[in-house]
This record gives sequence, structure tokens and C-alpha cells, in this order.
Amino acid sequence: MTRPVPAGDEATRRNLFVLIQLRWLAAAGQLGAILIAILFLGVRLPIEPMLATLTVLVAVNLIALRTRRRWRATNGTLLATLLVDVGCLTVQLYLSGGATNPFVSLYLLQVVLGAVLLEAWSSWLLVALTSIAFAVLAVAAPPLALPAAMRSTLSAPHVVASWFNYMLTAVLLVFFVTRISRNLRDRDTRLAALRERAAEEEQIVRMGLLASGAAHELGTPLASLSVALGDWRKEPMVQARPELVEEVSDMQAEVARCKEIVAGILFAAGEVTGEAPERTTLRRFIDGIVATAAAREAVTVIASTDLDRPIVSDRALGQALLNLLDNAAEAGARTITLAIARDGGDLTITVADDGRGFPPAMLDGIGQPYRSTKTRLGAGLGLFLASNVLRTLGGALEAGNREEGGALVTLRLPYAALALEDDTR
Repeated sequence: MTRPVPAGDEATRRNLFVLIQLRWLAAAGQLGAILIAILFLGVRLPIEPMLATLTVLVAVNLIALRTRRRWRATNGTLLATLLVDVGCLTVQLYLSGGATNPFVSLYLLQVVLGAVLLEAWSSWLLVALTSIAFAVLAVAAPPLALPAAMRSTLSAPHVVASWFNYMLTAVLLVFFVTRISRNLRDRDTRLAALRERAAEEEQIVRMGLLASGAAHELGTPLASLSVALGDWRKEPMVQARPELVEEVSDMQAEVARCKEIVAGILFAAGEVTGEAPERTTLRRFIDGIVATAAAREAVTVIASTDLDRPIVSDRALGQALLNLLDNAAEAGARTITLAIARDGGDLTITVADDGRGFPPAMLDGIGQPYRSTKTRLGAGLGLFLASNVLRTLGGALEAGNREEGGALVTLRLPYAALALEDDTR
């Protein structure tokens, strides 16, 4: 099976192929300019070394075409190919008049290509190398023997001004092109993040519709069970046996819990369930979550803020916290610490445990759906839902592993998202 090529490598490979095509054009253009100068303008050029330089360009292109599938598509590869082009152009200019050759401006083409295709440091390296090459050509290149009608002399100040003009143009080009390219890359990154978020929210909507429909369907049988259990409890045969009374009471309590969960799902979906938002305190809110956790005996609550301030109970946040506590228990945690603190206007809730922790591969995708070590159907939604609940409240979720072992999940949200309007201090 063919190994997929990363998107970044594939883009670099396409850029390498574009450079190969440009090199063919450069070789053809140089050959045409040499032939026109010799055949039509009567200019005597050192034809052998100039054709040898063209042969180098052609050979590099042929080798690149045969081996480009095996090349490592990196910034260094692109830089090396551009340096070959700069070197060959410098040789051709040295053999044909140096800095007085009008084609010296072709250095700018290499600079622009570098600014678009290379990392910033590589672009500035090209500017420095081409500026040095321009200066060397101005000082060391032998004059070209031209026919009498075509001879002209450039003064030293003119050559210096041309070099300064080139360097200034190259610097400005690289400065602005690299900034524009960086802005475009940032925009693409933001768009990719927005598309990913839109896909996640679409998935949340689908799950919400499914959960809401299931909650509606479960409402009728749960109500029937509640009525039936109430009738059973009044039966003389049940009243005569205390153990049956206790079992029916337990079943009623479980049915009541199921009805509360269904009501919470409908409330989170934004549907009216006949219940007003509950006014409570942070202490009662946290205690209620811990009391329904599967491993409530293992949970220790640590608070460094006042837990008795009034808040509005958020069912979605409560379910997210409950999922985190249950996940810690399923990961083999024997002790779970739930720490609550206020940091300025933010409320921070930290869940730390001594379980197995997160696998390294899972940490890269925290907050994505179905990222879990469990194999049961629906696993991997706990952190995904918690992350989206926090995002809806204006907060964020962070997850990692503790140095001493176990997982550490931090929920950070604005305190104003839970506080009553008269208690946001």
C-alpha cells in the first residue's frame, strides 16, 4: 500500500515541479539570448563556458525529474534548487558583461520566488547572496567586447546606484511578500480551524437531535413505570413484606433518576421541560455532582474560594463534570481530587486522579469526538462534550498527564456564566 504524502510535503513537491518548469524556460531564454547576440548583433561571447553552464541547468533539471519522487520535500530542497539557479545566472552574467548586463535584474526573480516559497530566513539569505553576487560582478567581471555602435560606459556612481537600487528593491520585496504570505497562511489556518469547528458543531447538532428524540421516546415508558411502581407499592402483598417495599422504593428512586437525566437532556437541548432554572450555590452544585458519581467515595473536594455564593445550576456543565469523574473511575483511579478556585473573573475546576492517564496519542486530539481507549459503542464523547460545553460558556478545557501518574483535566470558564446577575463580584 502506498504511504500517503503529508499535505505540506505534497505542496513542496508541486513547488519543486514549478521550479523545474521555470528552469526549462530560463535555459531556453538564455540559449535564445546567446544566439541572438552572436548571430544578429555580432557580439563575441565566450560560447563554450556559457553553453557548459546551460548544460549544468539542463542536467540538474533532468536529474530532478528522474529523482523528484524520492527527494525529501523540505525548505532546504527548495533553497538548494534556487541557489543552483542563482549560481548559474551569476556565471552567465560574469561571462557577458557583469553588472552592466541588463539581465542582472533577473536576480529579482529568484528573490521573489524565494520570498513566496521559502521560510523567512532562507529568503533573506537569497537577498544577501544575490546582493553580494551583484557587487562581485560590478567589481570583478571582465568587460564585454561589443561592436563599436553598441559600446557604452557606465560610471562608477551609476553602477553603485544600480547595486543599491537592486538591494533596496530586493529587501522591500522580501519584507512585504513574506508578511503577505504569513498573513495568508494565518488566514488559512483560521479558516481550517473554523471548518473543523463547524464540522464538530454539526456533529453535536446531530447528536443533540438524536438524544432529544430518545429523551422524548423514553418519557412515556418512564412515566408508565413510575405509575406502575406506585400502584405496586400500595398492593397489600407488597405492604406485608418490608423487603419488597424496600425494593420497590429503590426502583422508584432509579426511575426518578432516569426521568431527571431525560429532563436534563431536554433542558440542554433548549426544550421546555416544565422546570425553571435552578437557583443554588456552588457547594450544592458540586455536591450534587459528586453524589451521583460512580466513584463518589474516591472523590475529594478542595476549594480555595467561597462555595456558598448563589449561582444558576447549569445542567450541561454538571453532566460534563460527572462524565469526567466517571471516566477517572473507569481509568482505575483510586483517588480523585476535584479542586475549585477563582482566578480573577474566571472559575477553575480541576479534576486530578491517579489512574492510567491519557495515552500520548490521545493527547494530540483532546476534545475531538470518539477519541478513547474504550471499545464500547459511543465511547470517547465525554471530553468532546465537555470541551464544547466549556466553549459555549466562554471557557476552555485543558487535559494532560500528571508527573506522578494519572490524568489532569482543567476546566476554565467565566464565573459570570454561572453567577447570578447580582453576584458577579
